[in-house]
Parts: sequence; structure tokens; C-alpha cells
Amino acid sequence: METKRKDIKYQLEQGYKLQTIMHYVNKETLRKQHEKQKENKASGVDGMTKEKYEINLEENLDNLLERMKKFSYRPKPVRKTYIPKSNGKLRGLGIPCYEDKLVQGAMADVLNEIYENIFYDFSYGFRPKKNCHQAISQINWLIMTKKINYILDADIKSFFDNIDHDTLIMFLEHEIADKNFLRYIKRFLNAGVIEDYKYYESDKGTPQGGLISPILANVYLHYVLDNWFQVVKKELKGEAYLIRYADDFVIMFQYEETAKKFYKMLIERMRKFKLELAEDKTRILPFGRFKGTKETFDFLGFTFSNSTTLTGKYRPNIRTSKKKLKQKFEVAKQWLHEKMHEPVIEVGRSIKKKIVGHYAYYGINGNYTSLVKFYKYIKYTWFRVLRKRGQKNKIKYLDYLRIWDYLEIPEPKVYVEIW
Repeated sequence: METKRKDIKYQLEQGYKLQTIMHYVNKETLRKQHEKQKENKASGVDGMTKEKYEINLEENLDNLLERMKKFSYRPKPVRKTYIPKSNGKLRGLGIPCYEDKLVQGAMADVLNEIYENIFYDFSYGFRPKKNCHQAISQINWLIMTKKINYILDADIKSFFDNIDHDTLIMFLEHEIADKNFLRYIKRFLNAGVIEDYKYYESDKGTPQGGLISPILANVYLHYVLDNWFQVVKKELKGEAYLIRYADDFVIMFQYEETAKKFYKMLIERMRKFKLELAEDKTRILPFGRFKGTKETFDFLGFTFSNSTTLTGKYRPNIRTSKKKLKQKFEVAKQWLHEKMHEPVIEVGRSIKKKIVGHYAYYGINGNYTSLVKFYKYIKYTWFRVLRKRGQKNKIKYLDYLRIWDYLEIPEPKVYVEIW
């Protein structure tokens, strides 16, 4: 791994295009991908699972590599299914075949080694050692310390579904000259989708559910947005800052006229690369310590609003968005009702995991009140569900509290310091 990293970094620093990188997809890296796969996961159209593949692992990996060398290996269409979203709608989920997961994972690791040398620090999504909390913290810091007066809160319509294949390959060719590597990228892009036993071509977008999709999407927006922003901001009046997490981004400006000018430029820039801003979800709003308005904006499930501390010092208030919290309540209520007649202790342990997971994401400075609301809602709703479970011998609240205490479900806690 270290040798690969140094070799790639050296070639890029010398200004060379990477001529031979396909050899990094080898038996060792494919085996590592196999080890990473979780057991008892849904299978693709081939019906292969980790457990079945492992029976003849060495033989299977040798056979896969042989087919890749002969270019007889072709990714199969992903199986499309749907899962409920937190807003009650359904989200399309693509499930690749097992070998496709291994190859995609190995190729994604190579791409990450390449582009971690190239991506900007203000890009936070799907990157090693970067996360959503860092993005939130950086926005907070910029608003607190820079001349921020206006926010461009932007949304790209169905970004992952509308990535243009030819343009993506053109972007990859800036750094990669290995035709064999790019050939397999194209094959994954064009593998297609199986839905309700019907085959659909994939003439645009990245592979649904694919391990390689996040890095390909980051490459696309690196050139469409990040790189372009670094160039045009030199010509903009006043200060301007971009923070991006995957396809979610905000741009902060000193002057309103600059924000409006950039917004028009951004529309044309997106259109040039066959993307479109959702105009009903994209807006410019006054915001910052010099404005003190009641305007708010959402980013990654958090709502930013202007506020002050008890001592009168300005500080952005960052809370779980009301919309997201409501969705969390609805999903939790439905799940608890579905588990009504299952063993209480088992359900309780699952509740504990869900609550801890909620704290891990939303447990940031200043968001304690929202954590308490979620904690109390789960605690009260589960009690009501258990009361419905028994019509004759309904559980009493004191008995319920003993179960709750026995499970050691943690009370709200701040997990992440963002200031």
C-alpha cells in the first residue's frame, strides 16, 4: 500500500499521467475487498454471496483475475430495489453482483490514492480522514472569522443519476492514461440495471450502489465545481468560500452582488456539464455576524441560524433541522410498531444502538436540546407501544423504567466538538 501511494504521488508530482495502474487490482487487493464484505448481505442478479464465494476463494479469485487479463470479465447489471427514506418516500438502491463489488472496491482504492493528492481541502464527502462534522465545523469557523454576509444554498437535481459518462472519462484522463483501467470504468458505467426482471441501459449516471460511485462523483464535481471555483473566485469582488460534501454544498460571500453574479455563472457552468440546479431549492440569503437576520439554511441535516451566547457574543446556532427530526420521529415510531410483538430485551438493545448512532451524528456542541427531544420521544413512544401490546396486563410505567434502566440506554451526550 505504501509503495503504491509513493509511486502514484511521485508520478503526479512530476506532472506525469499514470500509465500503468491496473496492476494494483491484483489477487491481494481483491482478497482484501472480499474480507471487507459483510456477511448475510443481499445478493445481486447472480445470487452470489460472500459465504458461497468463500468456499472456493482462491480458485474464484484466480479465475476472476484471468478473465480480467483477457478482458472477458464484464460487470453484470445491478439489481435495483427500493428502501424507505426517512421522509417516507422510497430510495432506489442498486445491488451489484459479488465479483463486481470486489473489482469496484479495488479500483476505488486506486482512485482514492490518486485523487487524494488532487482534491481540495474544502471537499469533505467520501474521503479518507474527512467527515461531515469537519464540514459543519469549517462552515461555523468561516462564518465566525471571515467577512461572510451572504450564503448561496445550492442543490443539484438528481446529481448521481445525471453524471455524463463521456465527460467523466475526459476528467479521469487528465491524470490516468492506463487504457485498460479506463476500459473497466466504462464497463461499470454501462453495465445497466435490472428492475422487475427488466433490463435498462445506463447511458448516464454512476453505478447505483457501487463502491466506485462516490469517488467517481467526487472526481466529476472536482472539475465541474471545485477547480472552477478556485479559478473564478480570483475575479470575484470580496471574499468567497466553498464547502462541499459530495453533491451538497454551500458558498459564502462577502457581497450580495457577488453572490448573485456567481449564481448566474453557476447555472451556466452546471448546464455546460449536463447538470441542473434545483431552482426551488437554491437561494441566496443574508447570513452572518454582520447581518443578524432570522434567515436559516440547512446543510447535512443541520439548520444554521444566527444567534448569540449568554455574554452577547455572536455564534451560529447549529441544530438538527426540524424537518430531519420529524422524519426521525416518524421512522422510529413505525419501526417500534413493527417490533411490537418481538422480545422486549432484543428490541431494547436495538433501540440502544439506534440512539447511540443518532448521538454520534447529531451530538455536536449546541445541539443538546435536539438530542433530548429525540431521547424523550423514543422513550415515551416505546412505552406507548408496549402498552398496546398487552390488552389485559398492560405494562406499568415503573416496570417500564426498570427495563429502560436495565438496558443502560444512554442519555443525550455531545460526542463531537465543533467549536
